[in-house]
This record gives sequence, C-alpha cells and structure tokens, in this order.
Amino acid sequence: MSKKVAIYPGTFDPITNGHLDLVARAEQIFDEVIIAVSDNPRKNPLFSTQERIALVDEATQHIPHVRVESFDDLLVNFVARKNAKFVIRGLRAVSDFEYEFQLASANRRLDNNVETIFLTPLEANYFISSSLVREISYYEGDITSFAPEHVVTALREKWAETKD
Repeated sequence: MSKKVAIYPGTFDPITNGHLDLVARAEQIFDEVIIAVSDNPRKNPLFSTQERIALVDEATQHIPHVRVESFDDLLVNFVARKNAKFVIRGLRAVSDFEYEFQLASANRRLDNNVETIFLTPLEANYFISSSLVREISYYEGDITSFAPEHVVTALREKWAETKD
C-alpha cells in the first residue's frame, strides 16, 4: 500500500493558527503532509520565501509527519514531483468556496490524478487570515491569539524594519 501524501499549498505570509489547525487535521488523515510555501513574487509577500519556510517549520515542529518545502511552478507539477495525489485547501466561509472550487477544477483539468480535499478550521479560527494578521500587526494590535508567538515576534521585527 502506498503512502497517502497530501500537499497543503499557500503563501503562508505569515502562517496563522488557522493554518496550523488545518495542518493538524490533515496530519490525522494522511501519512505525510507537505506544506508547500509558494515562491510567487507577484503576490508581494511581506516575508521572503526563506523566512516563511522558517516560520512554518518552527510552527509545525510539534506535528509529526509534516515537512515544509517551497515551490515556484504550477501546483500540479509540484504534486506530481512529490508523488502525492491530494491537495489540502481550507474553507473559512462560503465566500471562499467559489474561488477554491475554481482552483480545484483547474487543477483537476491540468492533472486528473489530483484530488482536492477541503477542510474547515475550528470556529475560533474561521475569520483568521494572513492578511488580517498582517494588517492588525502593522497597527500594533494584539495578534497573540491569531498566530504562534514566534510569528508575532517576526511581524513586530519586520514592521520595525519597514517603518524605519
């Protein structure tokens, strides 16, 4: 029997407690979860790809069978290279569904071996997004319940660099 490998792709700029909720859920279902940090400069991330990988890696050290990698091409190509079949995507609200459904359909059209699995976070994490965490932290709001402590610290340091 082959290993069930799932890819959880995203920008993770930065990783949040909502992301971690989904990683922990996926790890219970699959033999291995690869968190695939997108190296897409068109998204203008606050953190570099290497910084995001380091933040995700530190945040997931306690979750077994999880590893972190980056990719800079089509997701279906990365999935194939990793001998995976499953893509994990999070749905926070109905508004996410249409966009996620389009992505899943496009990925299936590009490679019909790729299955997208939608997971929902705990209710406490429904509203958390990376952009919300960045915005609140920019204005020095309290994000300690939205992201791991090392991410909170990294955001404070990053904003201090950009405001100087």
